[in-house]
Amino acid sequence: MNFRIDAVDVLRWLHFLTLGVGVGAAVVVLLLSGFEEGREDLQGLAATVWSKVVTWAIRLSIVVGIALLVLAIQGGRNPMKNGSYFHMKMLLVLILAGLTEMAPKALAAGRRGAALLMLVLFLGTSFVVFNKTLFGAKPRFAPAVVAAPAAAVPPVK
Repeated sequence: MNFRIDAVDVLRWLHFLTLGVGVGAAVVVLLLSGFEEGREDLQGLAATVWSKVVTWAIRLSIVVGIALLVLAIQGGRNPMKNGSYFHMKMLLVLILAGLTEMAPKALAAGRRGAALLMLVLFLGTSFVVFNKTLFGAKPRFAPAVVAAPAAAVPPVK
């Protein structure tokens, strides 16, 4: 068994972990924002939780993603040359980061649009990531077809 762990594996795990925390907290915040409407003692709780948990988780995820990109380029792989998939993902991440930063003010004012749109964009980005080949990325491990030439087989006597 090979239990070798390298920096890319740890960073990829941390990237998924921070995304999971951020998106999970975003769902909780949207539920909290629904409870805020009728209660004075809960006013501002959704905006506070968003700015403390969701925003920082997404920021950390972006920093870890940049570190993963640097390690990939140092390792000889350049995702930017692998079709339009990576460019589409980065565009969605940039918009997602902007919405994440805008959401606390909107939630404090009682509007959920930025937070909901952030979740929808996360789902769209996840679709792009998990279906890379639809967007021009080459498969990471292409199946190798190996066939022996007919002349290489010795005749049977």
